[in-house]
Amino acid sequence: MHVIIVGAGPSGLVLSLLLAKVPGITVTLLDSASKVDDRPRAAHYAPSAIRVLSSAGVLEDIRTRGLIPDNMTWRNIHGKAITSIKNVSQHPHNPEALTVLPLGMLGALLLEHVARHSNIEVRWDANVVDVVNGEEKAWAIVKGKDGVEERVEADYLVGCDGANSQVRRSLFGSNFPGKTWDAQIVATNVYYPFEKFGYDDINFIIDPVDYYMAAKITTDGLWRVSYGEDTTLTPEQVIAHQPAKYERMLPGNPKPDAYTLLNVGPYRIHQRCAPSFRIGRILLAADAAHLCNPFGGMGLTGGLVDVGGLAQCLEGIARNVAGSEILDLYDTVRRDMWETVINPVSSDNFLRVSATDPDKALTDDAFLMMVEEAGKDEEKRRVFDEGVYAICHDFTQYWKESEVVAGQEEARL
Repeated sequence: MHVIIVGAGPSGLVLSLLLAKVPGITVTLLDSASKVDDRPRAAHYAPSAIRVLSSAGVLEDIRTRGLIPDNMTWRNIHGKAITSIKNVSQHPHNPEALTVLPLGMLGALLLEHVARHSNIEVRWDANVVDVVNGEEKAWAIVKGKDGVEERVEADYLVGCDGANSQVRRSLFGSNFPGKTWDAQIVATNVYYPFEKFGYDDINFIIDPVDYYMAAKITTDGLWRVSYGEDTTLTPEQVIAHQPAKYERMLPGNPKPDAYTLLNVGPYRIHQRCAPSFRIGRILLAADAAHLCNPFGGMGLTGGLVDVGGLAQCLEGIARNVAGSEILDLYDTVRRDMWETVINPVSSDNFLRVSATDPDKALTDDAFLMMVEEAGKDEEKRRVFDEGVYAICHDFTQYWKESEVVAGQEEARL
């Protein structure tokens, strides 16, 4: 089986590694960029995503280069704690503990692993301008740096090419149902001593104007600060306003000489899901298939769980223990997970920080009330911790074999 994966981001790279472990599968990765994307983006991998990364064989290296956070705390704009999840990572009792590593660093790590597989070909500067679903094959029309177009065929083609996915647009045009929030988020990476002010490894600041998330993302003290900004500001105005915003909202009210800013990246946020994740031999996964706002990390985690499940489906077909109809199950199950879990939970996460009265959060917000109760009751905490696996689904249960084949026992997604 030959599989084309469009998009060499984290989901595409992880899918290629999962498929490369299956005898008889070859992978071609196509990406329009010339190198891995290193912009400031997500960095937190929930236990459900860690399960997939472990199955791909990269978790040990991620843990070596990344960090395992301790507490997650919700605060008001003055830094006062409202409630906390102690040991949010579930380490060490859960081997799939939440782990942190910036996506740019993860991409480089994944490429190192991809290079060890002779059955994975990575093609940079390969701009996919169209995809076609044929009866016996699927193919991509690829334009190179020289402008010359070529047709690349495979048994299956997977779009992992992000929010502006050409694969999705080839299938559905501009039809990407959902909404765009009336909000602008600014992702920044900064060296600043939040610990000095009593901040935990992950912090959500609840405020109608100056809401933000501050989380430690590297072992050398780099922090991700993602905050809300006026939607009328242009990108240039956002960058110009960043010092005043930091001074107003961060603990200690720092001037620019008190921190080292590495990146500033404004973007709009969406809640959207494609009409289908399967059209014949063409599949969609991760941001190409669905979008959500970044608060809580549901987009990154959901995307990795997508490709974990899709890899099980394609492996089943390659091993002749599942028919192509298992891909219909992938479509149905993963879209249902977005509708029933990812979309409502991520929406609540955003509204919790941006539209909740911090003085009433523990009486008005059901989730924060649950966090507070879980901190006092072991059984409630156990149930709370198990909730991180709500988006998982084991597609090997649909294989014709009665047992899970070697190499899949740790990937019950």
